Amino acid sequence: MTNEPMAERSLLLEEMTWPEVRRALADGWDTVVVAVGAVEQHGPHLPLLVDAARGDRLAREVAQRLGRALVAPTIRIGCSEHHMDFPGTISLRPATLEAVCADYATSLARHGFRAVCFVPSHGGNFAPLAEMLDRLRAAAGPECDVRAYTDLVGFVAIWERAVAEAAPELKERVGGHADIAESSELLCIRPDLVRRERAEPGYVGGFNPELAQRIFRQGFQAVTPNGVLGDPRGMSREIGDRCIAATAEGMAAALRDPRRPAQ
Repeated sequence: MTNEPMAERSLLLEEMTWPEVRRALADGWDTVVVAVGAVEQHGPHLPLLVDAARGDRLAREVAQRLGRALVAPTIRIGCSEHHMDFPGTISLRPATLEAVCADYATSLARHGFRAVCFVPSHGGNFAPLAEMLDRLRAAAGPECDVRAYTDLVGFVAIWERAVAEAAPELKERVGGHADIAESSELLCIRPDLVRRERAEPGYVGGFNPELAQRIFRQGFQAVTPNGVLGDPRGMSREIGDRCIAATAEGMAAALRDPRRPAQ
């Protein structure tokens, strides 16, 4: 490996050679961020890969804020059973997702990573990650601290604040799925895949724990026939940039101190 500083090289684990990884670990880059995404419906205007692509970006942003952290490959498929009424969605069983996360954690721990941070970019992964977290820690062993951001309601609240700061008149359009926040983020990440002319509102009653439980019990289509929570109209790169930065800041803060709620 050259003497080039890590800050000037890729943070992506999969783009490094094994000697580069060994050198990074020796230099104290012993934290790794793993995004847990999904391939599922996102309304009539966004592609199925939204959560996987957002996971790629979110993991990099969180790693940069944590400092001396690398980025593992995104787990692209998640727990999306509640979206299965919409064609194209692919879902893992919670036990399957746990097995994948456990294999990630144990592999990384064996190489000497001392912290593995799971960051969900899909709402259906928050609760499964919270439920499996103690088992992931046991699998990784005492030398590796496994952490996960698991506050779904807090995550949507960060979006609400970010949109209110960027465009106060549009803050009510945040709903939690394929809405103005998520659509704006994809405008920043994969603008070529956003069908802006097809953007339309879905369920606009606001996001809360009761709504989340209804969706997970009955499925998304029971609440929103077009697969949207909120309203994507008015999406913009400015809103997207602000949402990406705010969620990365909130997640990084929570991961640095798991006892502290995200701000």
